[in-house]
Amino acid sequence: MADVDVFSALANPVRRKLLESLQGGPRAAGELAGDFELSRPAVSEHLAVLKSARLVREEPRGRHRYYHLEPGPLAEVEEWLHPFERYWRARMRSLRALLDEEESS
Repeated sequence: MADVDVFSALANPVRRKLLESLQGGPRAAGELAGDFELSRPAVSEHLAVLKSARLVREEPRGRHRYYHLEPGPLAEVEEWLHPFERYWRARMRSLRALLDEEESS
């Protein structure tokens, strides 16, 4: 599989959920597959895309494959999102003001 761009890899909700599942540490492919209503081969395909995007690395342990989160490529996403940060920060301030107003009523 050719290298996949990080944004393409993150475009799929199953792959995002896989990354979230790996935040707590490495997990076996079979264990990860148990979190989804997908076949193991389908989950393996998603893991292959994440591996190609360098978002996960695979560690063979006997007959099992363990996957580790590799957060480095997410810096590219953060860098791309940074110019848009001011938009949601302004919205969060507005929400906080509204909630503070409700609390004091």
